[in-house]
Amino acid sequence: MNRLSYPLVRLFDRVQAFAEAEVTRRRVGKGLILFFLASLTLIELNSLGLLPDFLASHVSMNRFHAVTQTFTLVLVLEVVELVFSLPKSTSRSVGKQFEILALILLRNAFKELTHLPVPIEVIGHTDVLIRLGLNGAGALAVFVLLGAYKYAQRCAPRHWAPDILAKFITAKKLVALLVLGAFIGMGAFDAYLLLSGQPTFDIFHDFYTLLIFTDILIVLIAQRYMPEFHAIFRNSGFALSTLFIRMALTADTILSVIMGVGAMVFAVALTYASNRFYALTTQPAAGAPCPLPASRK
Repeated sequence: MNRLSYPLVRLFDRVQAFAEAEVTRRRVGKGLILFFLASLTLIELNSLGLLPDFLASHVSMNRFHAVTQTFTLVLVLEVVELVFSLPKSTSRSVGKQFEILALILLRNAFKELTHLPVPIEVIGHTDVLIRLGLNGAGALAVFVLLGAYKYAQRCAPRHWAPDILAKFITAKKLVALLVLGAFIGMGAFDAYLLLSGQPTFDIFHDFYTLLIFTDILIVLIAQRYMPEFHAIFRNSGFALSTLFIRMALTADTILSVIMGVGAMVFAVALTYASNRFYALTTQPAAGAPCPLPASRK
């Protein structure tokens, strides 16, 4: 670690420690609750015509928008956690990407509710119900496959020597710091467009585009420390799964679900093959228990 990288790595570690602190998590949780209640209150006041004109034009009259807006904030928090997971392990960061995909599909399902009248009336809105069901089923399929993916990691053998791993983690922290700065910049620009009345963009779609290039950069960095075929293929395969996710986010509902679930199947198969056939160390001795994945502890 040289003089340039050391302060940047220290900065990343401090930001991560603050973001993952229990106090921060509690405050963020309370903030989400207050945001949801405030959104519902503003929408209700706007529906009753009690908001001033300059504010009413920026507030929806559909109560379900409060749900989708709150889910958007949850996704922002998940993206931040994804950035912090980049230096930990490639497989863990890919798993976090699929967690975000599952939440995006759930958000898309809730978005369909905004196309229904209030009180809800389903007659004459079969297309909305179909899209809602497809997004919900896709989210559930990704959630189930995530269980298989994390189960495959419970006895994941070592793919890196300790000294090589330390250098690789340092490099990934520098990349993660750049990605975090880019995400904050994208959010600030999107907020500026919103406040100035200009058309906004879908920040999560653009962020996954950024992740594609990030994953490829990490593949190239990994090749410097471990140029073996299986390592290159494994990391490149995970980068390809990110590409599938990005394409799924811009497709129509049916194709989006198919591509999202297909990307998850691809990642599960790649993980099983990599851990079973291409590792530097073997699995635990016969009969030795494997630790449960983090989601089951």
